[in-house]
Amino acid sequence: MTDPRLNSLLAGGAVDLSPLVAKNQQAARPAQPGGTPGAQPSVAQGEAVPVPSLIVDVTDETFAQIAQLSTVVPVIVDLWAEWCGPCKQLGPILEKLTLELDGKVLLAKVDVDSNPGLSQAFQAQSIPMVVAIIAGKPVPLFQGALPEAEVVQVFNQVLDVAAQAGVTGRVQVADASAEGEEPAPAPLPPHHQEAFEAIERGDYPAAKEEYRKALVNNPRDVEAVAGLAQVSLLDRLSGKTLDEIRARAAANPADLDAQLDVADLDLSGGHIEDAFDRLLQLFTDLDQDGKDRVRERMLELFDVVGVTDPRVLAARRSLTALLY
Repeated sequence: MTDPRLNSLLAGGAVDLSPLVAKNQQAARPAQPGGTPGAQPSVAQGEAVPVPSLIVDVTDETFAQIAQLSTVVPVIVDLWAEWCGPCKQLGPILEKLTLELDGKVLLAKVDVDSNPGLSQAFQAQSIPMVVAIIAGKPVPLFQGALPEAEVVQVFNQVLDVAAQAGVTGRVQVADASAEGEEPAPAPLPPHHQEAFEAIERGDYPAAKEEYRKALVNNPRDVEAVAGLAQVSLLDRLSGKTLDEIRARAAANPADLDAQLDVADLDLSGGHIEDAFDRLLQLFTDLDQDGKDRVRERMLELFDVVGVTDPRVLAARRSLTALLY
């Protein structure tokens, strides 16, 4: 059954992207595959529209060209960032399902740090954020990482709504047969693969256990360290709503668990400095046990964001000053 919210959003056009589309069309007017510059894709009945890839990186400058393809197939827009742990969990699921649908949808990936115009147009206050574009109209789908089974349901609903709008075409990678198949990616190490599969089915405790096993085998496995931190964040937030977390923290300012949850929530939504500042402000008034817990949580969140990120380096300096 199609979620009625998708129908209502499609009819209403919940996000206005027309200024960005118009700006890019006037600036570039790129040629569409098989058509004239700036034209809408034109294809005979039953013929697939050629595209360079089913998964494309979209920028502020190239968005208009990809948006035009939404008259052929639904365009799924994945707003993400390199520092966002949940984005890295969700991204492979979106890519896998897109490839499995074999041209029925197109996945457009937007790095919000590099593309402020799209980030503002989509009102991306929290990432990962996933939006569909159907016949030129944006349909907000969900925010945050979801298990694969739930994402499958969302994709099916998008296809239902697209069919109602008459968007039932197909895209195909251009000259795919001439280029031959791309080499298969290198397989993940066994424990990493088990962790990835556990994440896909929403079993975060099992994923954490697999990353811990990987670290027993190789304590210097930086990918396992980052994976464990990221999935631990997802596990802590699982089953909790944004409103519940913020209400509990507001009602109990001295409740360290509640404040740690808000820091997790802020970081998962991209408010990295807010998360670190909250924990640093808590630190001074805590007993030694509380300080140890805040320190451990901050070190874990550093791994989620990336230890070389400037915001992490600044927060680490502040934490060191408080410790010594």
